[in-house]
Amino acid sequence: QVQLVESGGGLVQAGGSLRLSCAASGRIDSATVMDWYRQAPGKQRGLVAAITDGGRTEYADSVKGRFTVSRDNAKNTVYLQMNSLKSEDTADYYCRVVQYGNAYWGQGTQVTVSS
Repeated sequence: QVQLVESGGGLVQAGGSLRLSCAASGRIDSATVMDWYRQAPGKQRGLVAAITDGGRTEYADSVKGRFTVSRDNAKNTVYLQMNSLKSEDTADYYCRVVQYGNAYWGQGTQVTVSS
């Protein structure tokens, strides 16, 4: 079993920055993909950014150039640096780990961007 704990959410003004962290614990053998999703009120959950264990990254078009995903394999932790935040980035952000075909989700952390 894998447990994920996100942190770093909060309230920030438009144009500001936040850094989210997601620490994975439990039976971590080889987390091939660690990624971030978000869900705004009334909307479906969607991919924000993903990173493989080899460091290959993928971003949603809406965050390219503003968000950066990174990971520390020794700490089983994935990060999401969010810069130039916009009101439309307001959402609950969830970390996900995919290991051996199984997906594990964190409890989510709320990000609110005030305009």
